[in-house]
Amino acid sequence: MGAGIVGTATSWHLRRRGYAVVLVDPSVASAVPQASNQRCLNGSTASLGVLMGHAFRRSSGRGWRLRQRSMALWPEWVVQLDDPTSPLSLQTPLVQLASSDEDAERMRQLAEARPHAGLRFLDEQTLTPAPHPWPRPGHGALLSERDGRVDPLGLLRALRRAFDTEGGATQATRVEHLQRSDAARGGRWQVITAEGDRFNVDAVVICSALGSSQLLEPLGHHRPMEAVLGQVLDLKLPNPQPGWTGWPAVLTCGGINLIPHGDQQLWLGATVEPGTVADSSLVSAMTTLNNQAPSWLREAERIGQWQGLRARPQGRPAPLLETLEPGLILASGHYRNGVLLAPASAEWVGQQIDASILTGP
Repeated sequence: MGAGIVGTATSWHLRRRGYAVVLVDPSVASAVPQASNQRCLNGSTASLGVLMGHAFRRSSGRGWRLRQRSMALWPEWVVQLDDPTSPLSLQTPLVQLASSDEDAERMRQLAEARPHAGLRFLDEQTLTPAPHPWPRPGHGALLSERDGRVDPLGLLRALRRAFDTEGGATQATRVEHLQRSDAARGGRWQVITAEGDRFNVDAVVICSALGSSQLLEPLGHHRPMEAVLGQVLDLKLPNPQPGWTGWPAVLTCGGINLIPHGDQQLWLGATVEPGTVADSSLVSAMTTLNNQAPSWLREAERIGQWQGLRARPQGRPAPLLETLEPGLILASGHYRNGVLLAPASAEWVGQQIDASILTGP
């Protein structure tokens, strides 16, 4: 349940493992949009698709392991999903600008500890001027050669195509609630849709972001999540200029990502705003990068803007990867890392279902 990137990726992964899979979500009735040009989108279609796995500062714990596993899987996934009808590629590298001398020192230590992961510290004097000069906080930067981004809309199209090619089924409806089922009827769970249809299944995988809690509460599982809004701007440079030579796929400054696309355009985002109402005052701070934006960025024309909601678990670390009961699996609440962690999350769900088949009802 849930046809965002995590839900669709999990469905494709399970289908490839030989399971009969039905992907249920009203959105599967419509094609994936070609561009994020609507005002308010869901988490997957609003995402910028940033993959920051190797530059993650922790070196232990579940979050670290998930990132490492996903970054190991991503190159394989891109090869498997790339198709002339739904092309897909990894765009690298990622550069993170240091905000202070202390931040720079932490980056330097991280680069020294992980040269094998493609990390390198760039001193301020070694930063190469580009046709579009970078913001320059003045403390150097961390270069991650293997981090970067994947186009989230292209990824969603590729996953849908691959899932369909593998023989996966979809239902364009909303799940109203779940009921535990008598095994004699066939399946551990009964799924009831908005139309009142009922069908029995062996396992339910909930990937419905903010909608997950509503399905779980009646079953006695309290997994509250809060909405965190993010705004993104699409900017056009004022005059025809050289291309983005010298720019990484993702440049991060003060927590804001700058992502070049096309000859004269740049995505700028995203904010972190608790709740569901956008704060217009943050747009100005974003476009000026808190007074660190170069003149060409300040003069850029805003030609598009959108916002999306992420689901952040309350009282628990993101994401929520849990087998709550036999055949009831939660893979949701990825907050800002749904695209990044999709491969590792899908693999984890597959392992849980494999284990449930072996142990039986």
